[in-house]
Parts: sequence; C-alpha cells; structure tokens
Amino acid sequence: MATIPSDAAEKISLLEGIATTRSIRRYTDDPVPSSVLRDLCFAATRAPTGSNRQNFRFFVLTDGPVAFKAKKLIAGAARSMWADKRANDRYDDGTGDDDSSPKARMARSMEEYVDSIDDVPALIFPCLIRHRPPTPTEGASVYPAMQNLLLAARALGYGGVTTMWHRLVEDELRDLLEIPDDVLVAATVTLGRPKGSHGPVRRRPLDRFVYDGVWGDVAEWAVDPPGTLHTGTPPT
Repeated sequence: MATIPSDAAEKISLLEGIATTRSIRRYTDDPVPSSVLRDLCFAATRAPTGSNRQNFRFFVLTDGPVAFKAKKLIAGAARSMWADKRANDRYDDGTGDDDSSPKARMARSMEEYVDSIDDVPALIFPCLIRHRPPTPTEGASVYPAMQNLLLAARALGYGGVTTMWHRLVEDELRDLLEIPDDVLVAATVTLGRPKGSHGPVRRRPLDRFVYDGVWGDVAEWAVDPPGTLHTGTPPT
C-alpha cells in the first residue's frame, strides 16, 4: 500500500492531525525541499474526485522568474483585498481597540501575512480542468485534494493557508502561467515551515453544528471530547 515516503513525517494519528492543523500564515525563510513538495502533492492526489476523473492540477512555484512574478501579483492583490476587508469588517473598531482581543490578534496576523507574501517559500495554485460549464458543485473535485495537502504538510512539519487572493489578479496570473480558459483556478495556497507551531485549534462547541431531526434540534451525542479548546465569538 502506497504511503507518504518521507522519514520526516510526525508520528500522529489522523484524527489528531485534523484537530491540530492550524492556518499557518507566518513562515521561516527555509525553502521547502522538492522531496517535501513531492510528498505533499502525492497526498493531494489521493483525494477523491467526481467520477474519479482526477482532473485537479497543481501549480507549485518556489523560485525563479515565473515564481517571482506570481508572488508579486499575489502580494499586491493580498494587500489590497485585506485592506478592504479590514475596513469593511471594522477590524479596528469595537474590541479591535484591545490588543489582546481575538479580533486584534487576527488583524495583526493578517497584516504580517500580507506584508510578507512576496517571500513565501512556496506558492501553490490548485486548479480544476472543467469537463462541463461551471457548476456550484465543481469545487468538490478539487477542495478535498487541497485539504489532503495541508494535512500532509502538518505531518511533515510544514504549514499553509488557503486563500482567494488570486481573484483580484486572475487575468494577469492566467497570462503568466498560460492557464487554459477551461481551467478553474480554485484557490491560492501559501506554504512553508511555520514560525511557531501547529497545535489544537479553537472552534465553537460541536453542539453548535450538529442537528438531528429538524433544523435547530441538537443531536444528543454532539458533545466535544474532554479537553477540547473553544473559541469565543469570531470576528464579524
């Protein structure tokens, strides 16, 4: 049975990996070795797709002139989109005035992230080759592969985050990478070795998410495992 071949994989269970894979936005300057990129992409290709077409593709850019230009495009888009979101979502109002609040911490994290995207170790564009006109369900054939990639990164000591920064510069990006018109650029993923670490993610309690019977009726068994960390109300 084929498995990720790297000796660097952390010995964690699948469920533990799922519960501790954070969105990583801060990276060291260390490059991501080709062997690691191979292992991550291998994990991505094990994901299911509609009718088993396996019609996802990954642009993986690290260095060189094309990667440099793509990172510059994404960096400019990220700064512009984050500035709009910061203003529209009022990140600097209310609890945003409190440096210790989740809202303020998120704003700092995002500011540092977009300011450093030019130098991100690896920039990945998951794509989907369309075999029919765009449909609301087409993401089901590419997003599982992206999650596999991020979980594999967690196991190998790396981390990443999924964004949509490319949307603002998609025409320029398509020209640069010569992406055909019938291919969906599904997301922008940045990847590298974390400054900091993965760890238990904080989410709302399970009983906020699981219904049984009719809408709003919480399933009796929807109880978090002991020791689960919870978040407060997220930024709105």
